[in-house]
Amino acid sequence: MKTAGMLLSLIVVLAIGYYFYSVQVAPGPATQVSPKELIDVVGVKNDLLSIAQAERLFLAANGNYGSFEQLQQDGSITFSATNRRSYNFVVEPNSAQGFRATATPADPSKRDWPTLSIDETMQLTQR
Repeated sequence: MKTAGMLLSLIVVLAIGYYFYSVQVAPGPATQVSPKELIDVVGVKNDLLSIAQAERLFLAANGNYGSFEQLQQDGSITFSATNRRSYNFVVEPNSAQGFRATATPADPSKRDWPTLSIDETMQLTQR
């Protein structure tokens, strides 16, 4: 009886060990992103944060949020809104109430890449 209990305990410990091994070491889901996509998305997130910071400065200086073109003219943004890191940027100001800056994939073949946006709360969203 003692041997059966030890054997059962060993099986339980091995099952728990296998579970943790399969969760921690097993390959992830099949939706792995490519290194290029990962690099581009990180760069786009940084660009959106730069746009949001530029909007804050523009609001302090002008009393309202500005368009992408106004931010470029002001010198706060130095990059183009089209096809930067395979993304296009659009800034939608709403007077002094708020703004939304959105980055969408420029290449139609990259429809599965995320669309990213940021608003006056400085919160990045991804869909």
